Amino acid sequence: MQKIAIIGAGRVGESTAQFLARRDIAREIALLDVREGAAAGAALDIQETAPLLRFDTRLTGSHEASVIAGAELVIITAGLPRKPGMSRSDVLDKNVEILDVILQDILVHAPQSRILVVSNPVDVLTYRAWQKTGWSRDRIFGQAGVLDTSRMAAFIALETGLSTHDIQALVLGGHGDAMVPMLRYSSINGVPLDHFMDQATLDNIVERTRHGGAEILALKQTSSAYGAPAAAIAEMVEAIALDRRRVLPTVALLDGEYGERDVAMGVPCILGQGGMERAIELELNAEERAAFDRSIAGVRKDLEHLA
Repeated sequence: MQKIAIIGAGRVGESTAQFLARRDIAREIALLDVREGAAAGAALDIQETAPLLRFDTRLTGSHEASVIAGAELVIITAGLPRKPGMSRSDVLDKNVEILDVILQDILVHAPQSRILVVSNPVDVLTYRAWQKTGWSRDRIFGQAGVLDTSRMAAFIALETGLSTHDIQALVLGGHGDAMVPMLRYSSINGVPLDHFMDQATLDNIVERTRHGGAEILALKQTSSAYGAPAAAIAEMVEAIALDRRRVLPTVALLDGEYGERDVAMGVPCILGQGGMERAIELELNAEERAAFDRSIAGVRKDLEHLA
Protein backbone atom coordinates (compact mmCIF):
# COMPACT_ATOMS: atom_id res chain seq x y z
CA MET A 1 0.00 0.00 0.00
CA GLN A 2 1.35 3.41 -0.90
CA LYS A 3 -0.37 5.62 1.68
CA ILE A 4 -2.39 5.17 4.85
CA ALA A 5 -3.92 8.12 6.70
CA ILE A 6 -4.78 8.20 10.40
CA ILE A 7 -7.16 10.91 11.57
CA GLY A 8 -6.63 11.63 15.24
CA ALA A 9 -3.13 11.72 16.75
CA GLY A 10 -4.18 10.92 20.28
CA ARG A 11 -3.06 7.81 22.11
CA VAL A 12 -4.88 5.36 19.82
CA GLY A 13 -3.88 7.15 16.62
CA GLU A 14 -0.23 7.52 17.58
CA SER A 15 0.00 3.92 18.80
CA THR A 16 -1.60 2.74 15.55
CA ALA A 17 0.99 4.64 13.54
CA GLN A 18 3.73 2.95 15.58
CA PHE A 19 2.34 -0.55 15.04
CA LEU A 20 1.82 0.03 11.31
CA ALA A 21 5.24 1.57 10.77
CA ARG A 22 6.93 -1.39 12.46
CA ARG A 23 5.11 -3.77 10.10
CA ASP A 24 6.46 -1.79 7.11
CA ILE A 25 3.31 -2.36 5.03
CA ALA A 26 2.93 1.15 3.60
CA ARG A 27 5.30 3.57 1.93
CA GLU A 28 3.74 6.50 3.80
CA ILE A 29 1.63 7.07 6.90
CA ALA A 30 0.02 10.49 7.28
CA LEU A 31 -1.41 11.68 10.59
CA LEU A 32 -4.02 14.43 10.84
CA ASP A 33 -5.11 16.16 14.04
CA VAL A 34 -6.89 19.45 14.69
CA ARG A 35 -4.32 20.32 17.36
CA GLU A 36 -1.55 22.22 15.62
CA GLY A 37 1.76 20.39 15.95
CA ALA A 38 0.31 17.25 17.56
CA ALA A 39 0.30 15.10 14.42
CA ALA A 40 3.61 16.45 13.13
CA GLY A 41 5.26 15.80 16.50
CA ALA A 42 3.90 12.27 16.74
CA ALA A 43 5.03 11.51 13.17
CA LEU A 44 8.55 12.81 13.78
CA ASP A 45 8.89 10.91 17.05
CA ILE A 46 7.96 7.63 15.35
CA GLN A 47 10.13 8.38 12.32
CA GLU A 48 13.17 8.70 14.55
CA THR A 49 12.72 5.07 15.64
CA ALA A 50 13.05 3.81 12.05
CA PRO A 51 16.81 3.10 12.17
CA LEU A 52 16.39 1.22 15.46
CA LEU A 53 13.28 -0.74 14.50
CA ARG A 54 14.35 -1.11 10.87
CA PHE A 55 11.40 0.13 8.86
CA ASP A 56 11.28 2.31 5.76
CA THR A 57 7.81 3.78 6.10
CA ARG A 58 7.81 7.57 5.93
CA LEU A 59 5.61 9.43 8.40
CA THR A 60 4.16 12.90 8.07
CA GLY A 61 1.74 14.86 10.19
CA SER A 62 -0.28 18.05 10.00
CA HIS A 63 -3.38 19.90 11.18
CA GLU A 64 -4.20 20.60 7.53
CA ALA A 65 -6.59 18.07 5.96
CA SER A 66 -4.62 18.05 2.72
CA VAL A 67 -2.06 15.78 4.43
CA ILE A 68 -4.38 12.80 3.78
CA ALA A 69 -4.52 13.45 0.01
CA GLY A 70 -4.26 10.26 -2.02
CA ALA A 71 -4.60 7.88 0.93
CA GLU A 72 -5.82 4.42 -0.02
CA LEU A 73 -7.03 3.70 3.50
CA VAL A 74 -8.19 6.23 6.10
CA ILE A 75 -8.34 5.17 9.75
CA ILE A 76 -10.55 7.35 11.97
CA THR A 77 -9.57 7.40 15.64
CA ALA A 78 -10.52 11.01 16.42
CA GLY A 79 -13.30 11.71 18.87
CA LEU A 80 -14.28 12.49 22.41
CA PRO A 81 -12.89 9.74 24.68
CA ARG A 82 -14.89 8.06 27.41
CA LYS A 83 -14.37 8.98 31.03
CA PRO A 84 -14.82 6.57 33.95
CA GLY A 85 -18.50 5.66 34.32
CA MET A 86 -19.39 6.64 30.75
CA SER A 87 -20.67 4.20 28.16
CA ARG A 88 -19.64 4.29 24.52
CA SER A 89 -23.10 5.63 23.68
CA ASP A 90 -22.57 8.59 26.03
CA VAL A 91 -20.12 10.17 23.56
CA LEU A 92 -22.37 9.60 20.56
CA ASP A 93 -23.68 13.09 19.77
CA LYS A 94 -20.31 14.85 19.95
CA ASN A 95 -18.52 12.16 18.00
CA VAL A 96 -21.11 12.22 15.23
CA GLU A 97 -20.41 15.96 14.85
CA ILE A 98 -16.67 15.28 14.69
CA LEU A 99 -17.13 12.43 12.22
CA ASP A 100 -19.24 14.51 9.85
CA VAL A 101 -16.42 17.06 9.53
CA ILE A 102 -13.87 14.30 8.98
CA LEU A 103 -15.99 12.72 6.27
CA GLN A 104 -16.11 15.98 4.37
CA ASP A 105 -12.31 16.13 4.44
CA ILE A 106 -12.10 12.54 3.18
CA LEU A 107 -14.54 13.22 0.34
CA VAL A 108 -12.40 16.17 -0.77
CA HIS A 109 -8.88 14.79 -0.30
CA ALA A 110 -9.18 10.97 -0.41
CA PRO A 111 -12.35 10.18 -2.37
CA GLN A 112 -11.03 6.84 -3.62
CA SER A 113 -10.05 5.54 -0.20
CA ARG A 114 -11.50 2.93 2.12
CA ILE A 115 -12.48 3.95 5.63
CA LEU A 116 -11.78 2.04 8.84
CA VAL A 117 -13.76 3.54 11.73
CA VAL A 118 -12.39 3.12 15.25
CA SER A 119 -13.99 6.01 17.18
CA ASN A 120 -16.85 5.13 19.51
CA PRO A 121 -19.62 4.17 19.38
CA VAL A 122 -18.04 2.38 16.44
CA ASP A 123 -21.12 0.53 15.19
CA VAL A 124 -23.14 3.75 14.91
CA LEU A 125 -20.28 5.79 13.48
CA THR A 126 -19.54 3.13 10.85
CA TYR A 127 -23.18 3.32 9.80
CA ARG A 128 -22.96 7.12 9.76
CA ALA A 129 -19.90 7.03 7.51
CA TRP A 130 -21.74 4.78 5.07
CA GLN A 131 -24.84 6.98 5.27
CA LYS A 132 -23.00 10.26 4.65
CA THR A 133 -20.61 9.11 1.91
CA GLY A 134 -23.01 6.90 -0.04
CA TRP A 135 -20.12 4.51 -0.69
CA SER A 136 -20.51 0.76 -1.08
CA ARG A 137 -20.23 -1.28 2.11
CA ASP A 138 -16.97 -2.94 1.09
CA ARG A 139 -15.25 0.47 1.46
CA ILE A 140 -16.51 1.32 4.96
CA PHE A 141 -16.07 -0.91 8.00
CA GLY A 142 -15.21 -0.67 11.67
CA GLN A 143 -12.82 -2.13 14.22
CA ALA A 144 -14.15 -3.71 17.38
CA GLY A 145 -14.35 -7.48 17.10
CA VAL A 146 -10.62 -8.04 16.66
CA LEU A 147 -10.01 -6.12 19.88
CA ASP A 148 -12.83 -7.82 21.79
CA THR A 149 -11.70 -11.23 20.55
CA SER A 150 -8.12 -10.51 21.60
CA ARG A 151 -9.31 -9.55 25.06
CA MET A 152 -11.32 -12.75 25.33
CA ALA A 153 -8.35 -14.84 24.21
CA ALA A 154 -6.09 -13.06 26.69
CA PHE A 155 -8.48 -13.81 29.55
CA ILE A 156 -8.66 -17.47 28.49
CA ALA A 157 -4.85 -17.66 28.48
CA LEU A 158 -4.62 -16.03 31.92
CA GLU A 159 -7.21 -18.42 33.35
CA THR A 160 -5.76 -21.63 31.88
CA GLY A 161 -2.06 -20.77 31.84
CA LEU A 162 -1.91 -22.00 28.23
CA SER A 163 -0.23 -20.33 25.27
CA THR A 164 -2.08 -17.57 23.47
CA HIS A 165 -0.75 -19.11 20.23
CA ASP A 166 -3.25 -21.95 20.56
CA ILE A 167 -6.33 -19.95 21.55
CA GLN A 168 -9.04 -19.19 19.00
CA ALA A 169 -11.83 -16.91 20.18
CA LEU A 170 -14.69 -15.04 18.53
CA VAL A 171 -16.86 -12.11 19.57
CA LEU A 172 -19.88 -10.89 17.58
CA GLY A 173 -22.36 -8.04 17.99
CA GLY A 174 -22.03 -4.41 18.95
CA HIS A 175 -18.94 -3.02 20.64
CA GLY A 176 -20.43 -2.55 24.07
CA ASP A 177 -21.84 -4.32 27.10
CA ALA A 178 -24.19 -6.31 24.82
CA MET A 179 -21.40 -7.80 22.69
CA VAL A 180 -21.70 -11.54 22.11
CA PRO A 181 -18.63 -13.64 23.05
CA MET A 182 -19.10 -16.91 21.14
CA LEU A 183 -17.96 -19.75 23.42
CA ARG A 184 -19.24 -22.39 21.00
CA TYR A 185 -16.99 -21.06 18.23
CA SER A 186 -13.94 -20.68 20.51
CA SER A 187 -11.36 -23.32 21.37
CA ILE A 188 -7.79 -24.07 22.40
CA ASN A 189 -6.17 -25.62 19.36
CA GLY A 190 -9.51 -27.14 18.39
CA VAL A 191 -10.33 -28.46 21.86
CA PRO A 192 -13.56 -26.97 23.29
CA LEU A 193 -13.11 -24.50 26.13
CA ASP A 194 -15.25 -26.50 28.55
CA HIS A 195 -12.56 -29.20 28.50
CA PHE A 196 -10.33 -26.79 30.44
CA MET A 197 -12.77 -24.66 32.47
CA ASP A 198 -16.11 -25.04 34.21
CA GLN A 199 -19.16 -23.03 33.19
CA ALA A 200 -18.81 -20.50 36.00
CA THR A 201 -15.28 -19.66 34.87
CA LEU A 202 -16.42 -19.36 31.25
CA ASP A 203 -19.27 -17.07 32.31
CA ASN A 204 -16.77 -14.84 34.16
CA ILE A 205 -14.60 -14.64 31.04
CA VAL A 206 -17.63 -13.61 28.97
CA GLU A 207 -18.49 -10.82 31.41
CA ARG A 208 -14.90 -9.62 31.68
CA THR A 209 -14.68 -9.49 27.89
CA ARG A 210 -17.84 -7.39 27.69
CA HIS A 211 -16.40 -4.90 30.16
CA GLY A 212 -12.74 -5.13 29.10
CA GLY A 213 -12.47 -1.51 27.99
CA ALA A 214 -14.29 -0.18 31.05
CA GLU A 215 -11.99 -2.19 33.32
CA ILE A 216 -8.91 -0.51 31.85
CA LEU A 217 -10.57 2.91 31.97
CA ALA A 218 -11.47 2.47 35.64
CA LEU A 219 -7.89 1.48 36.48
CA LYS A 220 -6.16 4.22 34.48
CA GLN A 221 -8.70 6.93 35.28
CA THR A 222 -7.12 9.49 32.92
CA SER A 223 -6.89 7.33 29.79
CA SER A 224 -8.79 4.58 28.05
CA ALA A 225 -7.08 1.62 26.34
CA TYR A 226 -4.86 2.32 23.36
CA GLY A 227 -2.22 -0.42 23.04
CA ALA A 228 -4.61 -3.29 22.38
CA PRO A 229 -6.89 -1.21 20.10
CA ALA A 230 -3.88 -0.13 18.03
CA ALA A 231 -2.65 -3.72 17.70
CA ALA A 232 -6.14 -4.78 16.58
CA ILE A 233 -6.24 -2.03 13.97
CA ALA A 234 -2.84 -3.10 12.65
CA GLU A 235 -4.07 -6.68 12.28
CA MET A 236 -6.96 -5.53 10.10
CA VAL A 237 -4.86 -3.12 8.05
CA GLU A 238 -2.24 -5.76 7.30
CA ALA A 239 -4.95 -8.13 6.04
CA ILE A 240 -6.07 -5.43 3.59
CA ALA A 241 -2.68 -4.03 2.60
CA LEU A 242 -1.17 -7.46 1.91
CA ASP A 243 -4.41 -8.95 0.52
CA ARG A 244 -4.30 -11.79 3.05
CA ARG A 245 -8.07 -12.35 2.81
CA ARG A 246 -8.28 -13.12 6.51
CA VAL A 247 -11.48 -13.93 8.35
CA LEU A 248 -11.68 -11.34 11.11
CA PRO A 249 -14.59 -10.01 13.19
CA THR A 250 -15.41 -6.63 11.66
CA VAL A 251 -18.11 -3.99 12.02
CA ALA A 252 -19.88 -4.32 8.68
CA LEU A 253 -23.01 -2.94 7.06
CA LEU A 254 -25.39 -5.88 7.00
CA ASP A 255 -27.34 -6.55 3.83
CA GLY A 256 -29.51 -9.52 4.69
CA GLU A 257 -26.96 -11.44 6.74
CA TYR A 258 -28.47 -12.66 10.03
CA GLY A 259 -31.80 -11.39 8.70
CA GLU A 260 -30.72 -7.77 9.21
CA ARG A 261 -30.37 -4.72 6.97
CA ASP A 262 -29.65 -1.02 7.40
CA VAL A 263 -27.46 -1.51 10.46
CA ALA A 264 -23.73 -1.93 11.17
CA MET A 265 -22.76 -4.83 13.39
CA GLY A 266 -19.72 -6.90 14.30
CA VAL A 267 -19.66 -10.17 12.34
CA PRO A 268 -16.91 -12.36 10.81
CA CYS A 269 -15.77 -10.87 7.50
CA ILE A 270 -13.19 -11.56 4.82
CA LEU A 271 -10.71 -8.68 4.71
CA GLY A 272 -8.43 -8.28 1.72
CA GLN A 273 -7.41 -5.89 -1.01
CA GLY A 274 -11.08 -5.29 -1.77
CA GLY A 275 -11.69 -4.10 1.79
CA MET A 276 -14.61 -5.81 3.51
CA GLU A 277 -15.00 -8.41 0.79
CA ARG A 278 -17.71 -10.54 2.37
CA ALA A 279 -19.67 -10.81 5.62
CA ILE A 280 -19.94 -14.38 6.87
CA GLU A 281 -23.19 -15.61 8.35
CA LEU A 282 -22.80 -18.13 11.16
CA GLU A 283 -25.47 -20.53 12.35
CA LEU A 284 -26.62 -19.33 15.76
CA ASN A 285 -28.44 -21.38 18.36
CA ALA A 286 -31.40 -19.91 20.27
CA GLU A 287 -29.27 -18.47 23.09
CA GLU A 288 -26.74 -16.92 20.72
CA ARG A 289 -29.50 -15.51 18.52
CA ALA A 290 -31.20 -13.90 21.50
CA ALA A 291 -27.93 -12.26 22.57
CA PHE A 292 -27.25 -11.10 19.01
CA ASP A 293 -30.76 -9.62 18.79
CA ARG A 294 -30.23 -7.70 22.04
CA SER A 295 -26.99 -6.30 20.67
CA ILE A 296 -28.69 -5.28 17.42
CA ALA A 297 -31.49 -3.59 19.36
CA GLY A 298 -28.97 -1.50 21.30
CA VAL A 299 -27.27 -0.30 18.13
CA ARG A 300 -30.60 0.50 16.48
CA LYS A 301 -31.60 2.56 19.53
CA ASP A 302 -28.43 4.65 19.14
CA LEU A 303 -29.10 5.00 15.40
CA GLU A 304 -32.30 6.83 16.26
CA HIS A 305 -30.11 9.77 17.37
CA LEU A 306 -28.84 10.30 13.83
CA ALA A 307 -30.43 13.13 11.88
